[in-house]
Amino acid sequence: MRKPKKSLNRISDKTTLLLKFNYVSSFLSLAIGLICTYAFDMHGTIPYVFFFYSASNLLNVLAFNKHKNLMAMAIYTSIISFLGTVVITLYSGGINSPFIFVLGLVVLAGYISTRWFGTIYLYLIISTIVSIYLIDYADFDFIENEVPENVRDLFSLISVLFSVYLLGGVFGKNLLSTHHRLYRSKARIEKSIDEKENLLREVHHRVKNNLQTVSSLLSLQARNTPNEQIKALVRSSQNRVTSMAMIHEMLYVRDNLSKIEFGSYVNELTQYLLRTVERNDQKIKVNLNIPETLLSIDTAIPLGLLINETVTNSIKYGFKDRNEGEIKIELEKRDQDCYVLKISDDGLGYALDHDYKNYNTLGLRLVHNLARQLQGNMERIPSKKGTKYKLVFQDITDQFNP
Repeated sequence: MRKPKKSLNRISDKTTLLLKFNYVSSFLSLAIGLICTYAFDMHGTIPYVFFFYSASNLLNVLAFNKHKNLMAMAIYTSIISFLGTVVITLYSGGINSPFIFVLGLVVLAGYISTRWFGTIYLYLIISTIVSIYLIDYADFDFIENEVPENVRDLFSLISVLFSVYLLGGVFGKNLLSTHHRLYRSKARIEKSIDEKENLLREVHHRVKNNLQTVSSLLSLQARNTPNEQIKALVRSSQNRVTSMAMIHEMLYVRDNLSKIEFGSYVNELTQYLLRTVERNDQKIKVNLNIPETLLSIDTAIPLGLLINETVTNSIKYGFKDRNEGEIKIELEKRDQDCYVLKISDDGLGYALDHDYKNYNTLGLRLVHNLARQLQGNMERIPSKKGTKYKLVFQDITDQFNP
């Protein structure tokens, strides 16, 4: 399996930074070791530590060119940098040594490998600095300041320049370059996301227009037939198409392109059904009790079709001989993706011993199939008056399959 490009870029950045740190620190350590030996006339521990660090670090780079293990190189670099800095600090003034600031660079080198390794090094170095202070406070005789008094200022200058150059010339420059690259990458990604969002909005807009065209064709077809039964069937199909078109319209005009605000959608859908199905002499009220809920399009489409069928049946048959009535739609969230939808009316209803799942009507069979598509279970709740359904369903996030 190929590594993602983003992961490869991070590894490349770490490798470049660590190699640059090793080369620069090795060269500077060799130079400082020579200055300490020949210019400052120091022949104790400090110059040998500089020489040892320079040689071992270069060997570490050569070994990396063979094993290609970035983690191993980073850990080895951190360890020898830590030990070398501690020894030089102890033999150049302890807590008062200017070389102690190099320990801060060791922390950065530790974070190059992994965050947890850098965190361990952070607390280790804090403990080490406290220990160096305690060693100075105890005034151990076996540790002496090997820097001659007449060159201590020059050694301090070299130590500070060494620290500043590594911090700014290596870490700072590399981090700044990485930051600029990430900023440009972020800008490209944001531009790409905006383009894809606009394209997706255009897709929803075109789908909505196509569905509205289908709805208009069905309306024209219904007008051209004298058969009232065929007109009713065509209008039912028209309502189903419109219920889907509403979802794409909401996705087009709202900021969220993947989720539907279910309460607003049900309100628009039921008001549309009242305008198209309700008789002129009827006054049917729809009572909604739906909290603010965002559902995926794969859930909203079958759920909208299901509500379309049940509400249409209530308006057409539940209040067939009545001029007024009430339809209630309630939504309750149980678990993270589990919901309970209740749809009821105070209309005529039908016998409790009739199984709606086995009805030979398209609407009721469609309701049953839509409930299964939502990975849910729909049941009719016994009621003395009217009809009441309860649907327990899941918010589907997978690709919509009709």
